[in-house]
Amino acid sequence: MSNNELVTNTLSGVIKNLSAQEIQEKLESPKSSDLGDIAFPTFALAKLLRKYPQQIAEDIVSKIDQTLFEKVVATGPYVNFFFDKVSTSQSVLTEILSQKNEFGTNKDGNQSKVTIDMSSPNIAKPMSMGHLRSTVIGNALANITAKNGYIPVKINHLGDWGTQFGKLIYAYKTWGSEEEVKADPIATLLRYYVEFHEKAKVNETLNDEGRAWFKKLEDGDEEALKLWEWFRAESLKEFTEIYDRLDITFDSFNGEAFYNDKMDKVVDTLEKKEILIESQGAKIVDLSDVNPNLTPAMIKRTDGATLYMTRDLAAAVYRKETYNFAKSLYVVGGEQREHFVQMKAVLSLMGFDWADDVEHIAFGLITFNGKKMSTRKGDVVLLKDVLNDAHDLALKQIQEKNPSLSHKELVAEQVGAGAVVFHDLMNDRTNNFDFNLEEVVRFEGDTGPYVQYTNARALSILRKSEKDVSISSDELQLDDIATWNIISTLNQFPSIIKRSWQQREASIIAKYALNLSRAFNKYYANSKILTVDDQLNARLALVKSVSIVLSESLRLLGVKAPEEM
Repeated sequence: MSNNELVTNTLSGVIKNLSAQEIQEKLESPKSSDLGDIAFPTFALAKLLRKYPQQIAEDIVSKIDQTLFEKVVATGPYVNFFFDKVSTSQSVLTEILSQKNEFGTNKDGNQSKVTIDMSSPNIAKPMSMGHLRSTVIGNALANITAKNGYIPVKINHLGDWGTQFGKLIYAYKTWGSEEEVKADPIATLLRYYVEFHEKAKVNETLNDEGRAWFKKLEDGDEEALKLWEWFRAESLKEFTEIYDRLDITFDSFNGEAFYNDKMDKVVDTLEKKEILIESQGAKIVDLSDVNPNLTPAMIKRTDGATLYMTRDLAAAVYRKETYNFAKSLYVVGGEQREHFVQMKAVLSLMGFDWADDVEHIAFGLITFNGKKMSTRKGDVVLLKDVLNDAHDLALKQIQEKNPSLSHKELVAEQVGAGAVVFHDLMNDRTNNFDFNLEEVVRFEGDTGPYVQYTNARALSILRKSEKDVSISSDELQLDDIATWNIISTLNQFPSIIKRSWQQREASIIAKYALNLSRAFNKYYANSKILTVDDQLNARLALVKSVSIVLSESLRLLGVKAPEEM
């Protein structure tokens, strides 16, 4: 049992106004170890009990069985818990060394499925940095989902349908060539797409030509379908190269086109429920009764064409029928918030009680030098180029720090790609941030390479010791202040795993890994770990435990943990 769980169970016995989960969510780490190891603030109880927070804290302390702790004290409005250092270090290290990378795993999900709609790049366009967030946040959430006892289903809902393909087919047929596309497929198709939009600014009839070709595609025109399938196949080849470098796999590549024959079922249901109405020639669902602030959900345009909403409704129904999900997560930018609010509202009106299990996992924008990227304008930073540059920057630093390191190229790839992923995930997902590659790939500071280097340092110490760590319980006792910060941080890992899932927030794990790395490096700088004495095995157990937890933290984030750097 982790210290958080021990405190939660103890408080649950004396606080009847809050659930165990509500208590656990309110637990804090005091600003200083002098104030305790875990603190419970009583502000939330003040209104309920009509007492001052300070008085509530004192009342709680008077009722607690303190035999499980070194001491429990009321400090102002906080109940502060101090743990016995010897017994805690012994139990924490034993648990980690016994469970290894399973440490922190729980069975809360009871093996129910969670679908995760993620990445979802558009066919015939390269993967840009704009696709990074959905890809890596989705992958980390899938790993966190599994760590919490669920079965994640990663779905790459490819953007492989829509008017843009009519525009692209027109551009290819009008000024493109097969030789150009075969030589460099995606870059060439992107150039055609950008050129189409530039020419359409001058000649608006080009947009009609694009719509006409898409209509042919929808109607099954043989030439249009053949070109579309070619563009799709070439795109998947390039996407797969990026996913391989990020070590990300998917359970489904069913994109927008997959739902072409599944939308009529949605429209029929809406009509049977008598909630599909005509408005200015279009078919809509009026959502004003659900929420007066919501605009109507457009189901069919005036020309009878379906829209993103129709397709997403069909996808949601298909996923429920296919996977029977407990939760269905959509890792999509925050600017799409209203779309998902509308979608859930329509699903509810259709009579699906599982609509509340659909969640929009919103995230903020990445900018470069303060500018948003745009595919139409050609202002795009390719993810492939960023990963290549990150590799080169990592390799340069490795050559400076460890010139004799073997397999430098492999480590540089792991560090470079890991740096890009970690930097994204250490930011709260709803925040916007500007990207500076040189800062991201630094080996010092709040970076992925810093955490990777810390883990490699821990493994280096273990190799130098030339000893096997014993997990005999009487040899894992540490009681000094220097190690206590690490022990306390290690002990938080199971609750960190739960919280990261509850908040759907990978940054909780990234920030935790940084905190653990800082605590360990401070200890490393001020301690003689390999001194031969009666606590050598315990110190080595601490080092090994740090490596286990750092490696697992990085794995959950989708970052490799090189053994040497």
